[in-house]
Amino acid sequence: MSKDREFDKRKKFMMELLGDPVYQPMRFREIAGLLRLSKDEKKDLYRVLDDLVAEGKADLDSKGRYSKVTGRKRGKEKQRGKREERDEKFSGKRSGKYAEESSERRTGKKDEKHSDKKYNDKQAGKYDHRKPDDRYGRGKDKYNEYPDSPSVEGTFIGHPKGFGFVEIEGEDNDVFIPEDCTGTAMHQDKVRVIITKEPQEGKRREGIVVKVLERGMTQIVGTYENSRDFGFVVSDNPKFSRDVFIPRKDSQGIKDGDKVVVEITSYGSKNRNPEGKIVENLGSCRAPGTDILAIVKSFGIPSEFPDKVIRQADRVPDHVLDADRDGRLDLRHLQTVTIDGEDAKDLDDAVTLTKENGIYHLGVHIADVSNYVQGGSALDREALKRGTSVYLADRVIPMLPVRLSNGICSLNQGQDRLTLSCLMDIDKKGNMISHKIAETVICVDERMNYTDVKNILEDADEEAKKRYEKLVPMFFLMKELSEILRGNRHHRGSIDFDFPESKIILNAAGRAIDIKPYEANVATRIIEDFMLMANETVAEECCRDDMPFVYRTHETPDPEKVESLLTLLHNQGVPVQKHGQEITPKEIQTILESIEGLPNEPQISRLTLRTMKQAKYTTECSGHFGLAAKYYCHFTSPIRRYPDLQIHRIIKDKLRGRLEREGKTEHYKEILEDVARQSSVCERRADEAERESDKLKKAEYMSYHIGEEFEGIISGVTGWGFYVELPNTVEGLVHVNTLRDDYYTFDQDAYELIGDVTHKVFALGQKVRVRVADADTMLKTVDFVLAEEQEW
Repeated sequence: MSKDREFDKRKKFMMELLGDPVYQPMRFREIAGLLRLSKDEKKDLYRVLDDLVAEGKADLDSKGRYSKVTGRKRGKEKQRGKREERDEKFSGKRSGKYAEESSERRTGKKDEKHSDKKYNDKQAGKYDHRKPDDRYGRGKDKYNEYPDSPSVEGTFIGHPKGFGFVEIEGEDNDVFIPEDCTGTAMHQDKVRVIITKEPQEGKRREGIVVKVLERGMTQIVGTYENSRDFGFVVSDNPKFSRDVFIPRKDSQGIKDGDKVVVEITSYGSKNRNPEGKIVENLGSCRAPGTDILAIVKSFGIPSEFPDKVIRQADRVPDHVLDADRDGRLDLRHLQTVTIDGEDAKDLDDAVTLTKENGIYHLGVHIADVSNYVQGGSALDREALKRGTSVYLADRVIPMLPVRLSNGICSLNQGQDRLTLSCLMDIDKKGNMISHKIAETVICVDERMNYTDVKNILEDADEEAKKRYEKLVPMFFLMKELSEILRGNRHHRGSIDFDFPESKIILNAAGRAIDIKPYEANVATRIIEDFMLMANETVAEECCRDDMPFVYRTHETPDPEKVESLLTLLHNQGVPVQKHGQEITPKEIQTILESIEGLPNEPQISRLTLRTMKQAKYTTECSGHFGLAAKYYCHFTSPIRRYPDLQIHRIIKDKLRGRLEREGKTEHYKEILEDVARQSSVCERRADEAERESDKLKKAEYMSYHIGEEFEGIISGVTGWGFYVELPNTVEGLVHVNTLRDDYYTFDQDAYELIGDVTHKVFALGQKVRVRVADADTMLKTVDFVLAEEQEW
């Protein structure tokens, strides 16, 4: 390919990038960073952008950001002025409060002139930046252009490139905030926004932040970077896009590269970085465990229990007292098992099953945690604060102290335990004949794991059969009932997303040494089916009795997202019927069944899942779309989920006649909205932390395999490359600029990258062989190149 033709193709690519609907104006270094260019390639990028600006096809604004020109061609003199301005900006002559520091951090050269004294001299008397809303730069000027525009309030979600979005409670569509309209808003702030543009086809509403109502983050976690006279902390959370200035007096003893927790003392202004002080040093970022601890601190997850909580837990007996058995239904004679993972220590559910005259008698027995954690106690307040246990790659952060979660509350083998049981009589068609919820006492006969039960039921493991000889008939009966219940759910339209999962294996130093994929099996399905049945049964009874309650709600998907999904599926060759009516779970189930066995089945399933709304806790019984269930709650995991613990208290008050007699109904009505909201927030926090933990350890694992080749499946396609998922569930990006054989264009409708000359196609579900090019544990990302391509 000739140099001129290569240069023209790069210009074409750049025009497509600048014109992409999701592109936001970027500076030169941001574009170069996005494309992962080498030093020599950055020179070519300068030439490409210079030409586009000179030709009037690209615009360079006063902040050095490039965008596509949509109006008439600019005059050449004006463009030459902008190029000169750009050259000055990118030669280290930066304007703004931390120009010297920015140059040092990005070039490695120190500027001897900057000092704490100069910082304080400049700061003194100029701004009161502890009032975070008083400076909005261009944003404030723009506000005057929209005096009659509507305003909304919501949560600001930052983006690494400086722009952001405002999520509004109760609304599906957020508001886009351009970089020069964010004011001093930072990630998670509560803000007021003026709407400047109404939604257009394929685009969000746009707005400008006019007031920060409440700061969302008072602390950040990041890596300390030292300079001669001061330091900065670069946040681990890329959505918090501004570095925090640390005066020398507040960084004594902190080393370059330490992970630290910073308390923000000033939120700065549009042209002034935030300032903070280091309140905790987590240690070197290379020390074992520091990486995961940083995630824990970053998400604000409480990891230590207050002394008062520990003292209260220590007073709880380690065995069931005779007085606690009084008035309970004694089920210790029933053959009872727990079935969990091999590593599980907090066992909160046990099952019993018999069959008589064609009727299945299923018992789901759940640890009665509420007997030991009283409402309003220090233990209870701490559990509500945490909301859920958090399961990270190298540790579990429990909702309750370990003495409870692994001790008296855990349904340990051979020990009497207090439970709340859902006893169900089910006919051969899976219909519920009758049920009873009761306070009970049980004793588990055997602590089983999923592997052993699977080996008995599917692999005819004779050794396991002999060892658990007395239980084998019950296991086969469980499989029989499980298949009936699952069939009934399928018939009504329940959606089954069956994605491959993996377990990250760590060595003694906490380093990732293996990633083992695993899939659901007959044993995990049995427990899932029985727990779902109990959750639905409890929710239905409490809803019919009009009790104050906490339900698990999953709403119908947004029609616009469904329409986009159906269009994508149609272009992928999946048979779908587009219609304007509300989609049903059964229709989504049919779509998923139609792609079973196809190469792109997992990828299309994930795209479908992303169309769904996030489930949450509410006080209204609104049903569960994904399960196609009219009634649903979380009843079966009170050791690790607060909503389950809360509804156990309500059910027991109902059973004991205290809801009306002692005024408990009004009490619960007053607190349950807050309980549901807090539980939903904590669940999302835990999910995000768990994902970050897995991404970190997967990147770490792949960093030991740089240069090695793997087979994978294309799991996503964008304008800047495609994602490849390996059999071990690691996902990485093949950047479009590493595809050297052609110039590739992104076909958004077909979800494909297509070569202009070769017409080679990279599509969803396609098998490719890749080589590991890079793995960044700071960014938690993995980069691949095609095995046949040479790296840039």
